[in-house]
Amino acid sequence: MVKQSKVDAVESLAEKFHRAKSVVLTDFRGLTVADMTHLRNNLRAEKVEYRVIKNRLARIALQKAGCDPLDELLAGPIGIAFGYHDPVPAARILFEFTQKNEHLKVKGGLLEGKRIDLPTIEKLSRLPSKEQLMSKLIGSLESPAMKIVFSLRQVGTSLVSALKALAEQTKGASTNEP
Repeated sequence: MVKQSKVDAVESLAEKFHRAKSVVLTDFRGLTVADMTHLRNNLRAEKVEYRVIKNRLARIALQKAGCDPLDELLAGPIGIAFGYHDPVPAARILFEFTQKNEHLKVKGGLLEGKRIDLPTIEKLSRLPSKEQLMSKLIGSLESPAMKIVFSLRQVGTSLVSALKALAEQTKGASTNEP
């Protein structure tokens, strides 16, 4: 008979796999408690959840969530990062951490429920975040509008200057007439 706590854990995990935009699996063997705490704090700051999960429960939850299987990656102690809002931060933070700590190993993961390999996760880690992309897009859209406003202002200023010069010229010509 299966314990209710395991059934609940699988249900919760399946919901996490289904909801996550990105999932990154790591091997954390050799990390100290301080390193793990530091890593979790960095991930939490970017709204990424990091959990250590039993492999058997993860396999069942992946299947239940309808995600691609990751059976060969689910060996040994596994930490799983769930990125719910943006797929980039989980990959970026984990790859930055691997540069400073050789004990953490990124193994693979999922993007929108589809399996991605290590090189793809590394490429994902180099992408700007959703907020950065949005600000670049807004800047790109705003730039042409600002140029138009500036050009119209220049035309208006030039027109006023020309009219002022013409008015002074006609004023000077009218005072010179006998």
